Amino acid sequence: QVDLVESGGGSVQAGGSLRLSCTVSRITEENYCLGWFRQAPGKERDRVAITDSDDPDGHTAYADFVEGRFTISFDNEKNDLSLQMTDAEPNDTAMYYCAAGYGYCYDDRTLVDFGYWGQGTQVTVSS
Repeated sequence: QVDLVESGGGSVQAGGSLRLSCTVSRITEENYCLGWFRQAPGKERDRVAITDSDDPDGHTAYADFVEGRFTISFDNEKNDLSLQMTDAEPNDTAMYYCAAGYGYCYDDRTLVDFGYWGQGTQVTVSS
């Protein structure tokens, strides 16, 4: 069982920055693929970024719509998964969720392959 609790959501103006954090509890020594997803009202939940928990040379990937603006990282000493958002856009407005799935990340890994989810944190970007 892995527990995830997000924090750091809020409101920001377009062009601004925001840092989301997710405390990942009871993660074992085995590798998990950790990720951030987002869901806007009336839309599907989309994968934003993924990274491996226990492999410094592991796989990190970003959705095209955040490439170059967002950075995912995992501090395995603090068990903190973060998403640094810069140059925010109104289209980034959504509920953001952190997630964990057993095993290594790969490009086609989708939300159904993540068995553990946080409760979500709201991000609102105003124009």
